Amino acid sequence: MPMPEWLRLRRAQAVPAEEAAQWTKCPGCGEMLYRPDLAANLWVCPKCEHHFRMHAFDRIAMLVDADFTEIGGDVLPSDPLGWTDKQPYPQKLQRDREKSKLTEAVVCGFASIGNVPVALGVMDFNFRGGTMGTVVGERLAQLFEQARDRGVPVIVVTASGGARMEEGMLALMQMAKTTLAVRRFQDAGGYYISVLTDPTTGGVSASFAFQSDVIVAEAHAAIGFAGRRVIEQTIRQKLPDNFQTAEFLLEKGAVDMVVPRRDLKDQLVRLLDYGVGATIVASNGRGTAPAPAEARA
Repeated sequence: MPMPEWLRLRRAQAVPAEEAAQWTKCPGCGEMLYRPDLAANLWVCPKCEHHFRMHAFDRIAMLVDADFTEIGGDVLPSDPLGWTDKQPYPQKLQRDREKSKLTEAVVCGFASIGNVPVALGVMDFNFRGGTMGTVVGERLAQLFEQARDRGVPVIVVTASGGARMEEGMLALMQMAKTTLAVRRFQDAGGYYISVLTDPTTGGVSASFAFQSDVIVAEAHAAIGFAGRRVIEQTIRQKLPDNFQTAEFLLEKGAVDMVVPRRDLKDQLVRLLDYGVGATIVASNGRGTAPAPAEARA
């Protein structure tokens, strides 16, 4: 399949003309940063290492070797509850489509990373705060089911504010749906890596985000379930300053590793080598694992 146009443009580090002269202020150190330079540095501040939130397309372009074949793109959100507050739900969706250039809060498909075929799902906070509604749950369930059929590992990059309130109980049901999809995939011997980015919270953190064989957290990411203020008001205690950070969770043993963005692809390649090799050894009973990615290249 030909390389998607958005991926080709990201590969060429193309910057739209209207954005070419834009500057942005780093929320970490206050430094004014030139957006094309920031994009070339994987959206990480060169002064303080603050990790900006990435667009799903940029994240995919950063991780995959070459092409990316999307699945589930025809699964689109509806308005099951006829939700309306200050603005009807369909208008919110349309606004987010125009702003983010996405059709939903997750992009799923198949690619290769380090010459290893993988199923890849990438969430994007730019679309409804990365919230999980019926379409996000369905696309992820399809990803795990097709990965099980193809016998390839799954990598999901999370960025979410939790379940989507405009879809009510139907959104909450996606926690069970994705949990069961992961369980079926793992029961069939599948290998699953989750990458938690800023922020990963709510129903996503309470379901598929923490079900993986290896949990990787991107440096400085905010990760948790309920918000800090909610917890402090509930337990009537002051929480540590670094509470719900990737580094705090690593210290407490809730994640397996914290990785800076520039090292993420290399780390995933190593994890795929180890995990895919171990899966093959376990499944065929022989002591011969596949060659490392460097040898396969």
